[in-house]
Formats: sequence, C-alpha cells, structure tokens
Amino acid sequence: MLAKRIIPCLDIKDGRTVKGVNFVDLRDAGDPVELAEIYSREGADELVFLDISATEQKRKTLADLVYRVAEKVNIPFTVGGGISSVADVDVLLQNGADKVSINSSAVKNPQLINDLSAKFGSQCIVVAIDAKQIGGKWLVHLVGGKIPTKLDLFEWAKEVEERGAGEILFTSMDNDGTKDGFANKALARLSTELNIPIIASGGAGNMQHFADTFIDGKSDAALAASVFHFKEIKINDLKESLQENGIPVRL
Repeated sequence: MLAKRIIPCLDIKDGRTVKGVNFVDLRDAGDPVELAEIYSREGADELVFLDISATEQKRKTLADLVYRVAEKVNIPFTVGGGISSVADVDVLLQNGADKVSINSSAVKNPQLINDLSAKFGSQCIVVAIDAKQIGGKWLVHLVGGKIPTKLDLFEWAKEVEERGAGEILFTSMDNDGTKDGFANKALARLSTELNIPIIASGGAGNMQHFADTFIDGKSDAALAASVFHFKEIKINDLKESLQENGIPVRL
C-alpha cells in the first residue's frame, strides 16, 4: 500500500489564511507564508493553497504570494482559485507551484481539463469538487459552494478522470468545518469507481477521523485546515498515531 498523505489546506482571502464552517463564517487563521513554512517543517506531505475569493471576485490568484510560499517550502504545493486558462496555470507553475487545482472553471468548460493535462501532464492537474447531499443525491456546487448545479458527484468525477485529471480533491460541504469526520461512504465509492487518487476534505476533528478516512473511506490523502491552523492536532503526532494503527505514512 502506498503511503497515505497528510495535507494542510490554506484557504486564502485577501492575503490571509481563513477558516469557516460549511463554507461560511470565516475567521482569520494567520499568515499563509508563515503557516506554509511551519507545516513543511512539521512533516506535511503536501500543501494546498486555495484563494477562495478568486473565482467569486473574478480575479486571478496572486502569483507573488505563490512565489513567496514556494520559497519557504520543500514539499509539493498545489494552488487553486480563479484558474481558467492554460496561461493562468503557466504563470502559477513558473512561480513555484507543483500542481494546480481547478473547480468552477472545469464545470463551466470541461475541455479545460483536457487542455491542461495535454499541456502540463495529468500529474499537475487536480480537480476540486465541492458537493453536498440534496434529496439523497450528491450534487456539485460552484463558486466556493455558493451555486448549486444538477451535476452528480460520481458522474462528474468519472468524466474528470476520463478528461485527464491526475487527482480529485473532494470536499463534502455537509461535513466541512463540523469536525464530525469525513464523508467516508462517498469517498469509498469514489475510490472504488475511479483509478486516480482521491483526497478527502471536510470534517476532520480528531486523529481517529484521519484513520477512518484511510480505512473506511479508502482515501489516498486527507486534507484539513482548522485542526492544524489552531494547533488542535500536530502533524508529527498524527503521523505517529496513524503508523501505530498500521496505516503507512512518511515519517
């Protein structure tokens, strides 16, 4: 079994790291460059940097912030928010990002996934999917969870894989910020039906939740924000706990 990855997520709004519950009620969580450096030092496997206001405000992710973060870390780094073209990705990768994450723009223009994969390689392309359960179905939402669509999570995930995405970052909006655990039933289905890695996001509250998503959710990686930002869980402690539970991690 491949080593499971622990990924702190830095949601950025107006140059600061923020965290909310169910995608709302945002509060400040610190300077993204400082946090990135700390997580890199503490043993995070990767980082995800999402400018959550970029798509909503129709502005591009700040390339200079990506550059400053990349200067401080020595682990793979994904950046997303407002990315809608090959040119956008080119700038971000040149400024130090290892991967990019696309979400709303992929739904609006699915061909973008094909174009980015062909230009930069599927290993660089993460498609983020935000979804919540409505009427018994997991429906995809856009623009930071603000706009519902009629897209089915599992059908969209399969199309994303077919178009060349290298990974899927699935955030359960129902679980986000609740600290009640990940949406493991949906994650397990995604992991079973797809051949690309699935990153679990939304709901981490304690160390057991990470173990549960790796075992029950069959997730390849687990992403979290507030439990790391507010020092509720230390990454090295988490990895030692996972290893004691027989879950392979990089120490």
